[in-house]
Amino acid sequence: MGKRAALNGRSFFALFRESLFESTFSVPSSPVLSSENPMSSASLTSLDFRRALGQFATGVTVVTVESAPRQVHGMTANSFTAVSLEPPLISVCVDQRAHLLPMLQEKRVFGINVLKEDQQILSEFFARADQPPTEETLLSVHFHFTPENVPLMDNVLCQVACRLHAAHVAGDHTIVVGEVISATRYRGQPLLFFRGQYRRLNS
Repeated sequence: MGKRAALNGRSFFALFRESLFESTFSVPSSPVLSSENPMSSASLTSLDFRRALGQFATGVTVVTVESAPRQVHGMTANSFTAVSLEPPLISVCVDQRAHLLPMLQEKRVFGINVLKEDQQILSEFFARADQPPTEETLLSVHFHFTPENVPLMDNVLCQVACRLHAAHVAGDHTIVVGEVISATRYRGQPLLFFRGQYRRLNS
């Protein structure tokens, strides 16, 4: 079995982290076209592309969908953004091979849960394809369901309940656009992701 097949069901976040940061690298102080040759005009390599994306700091979310009656499957994602204010729309990118994608397409409602700074272990758990219920219980992960049957994680920085608005295949991912049903904010600081590492705000 090749690496692509073996990684079936992994989130973009997990694949990006593993493929880009298996080894450390130094960040140049001046712009370069290629990490190997600053003057090269060669086409952008996938490694150059991943390293460039690593310069963009993001928050960390867990996308949640009901997988069976009152059971939840989650997927860690940092490819999350606002799309529109009127109507309120968001988007998240999901790997075509992710286990969550067919569930989301079937249920047509999903949650976005923004993690707090002390929830790195939850990010790592939901970046996995296998999510044993016993381990989930040990991590004290709890969900509640909205009237629209959207599963949302308790004790997070923000909960956003969404209804599937559109889905667009783009390369090896699907851009999932959700119409926001509700959004609830809580106190706390965010878990961040930058250059392949989890970070926290200094202030």
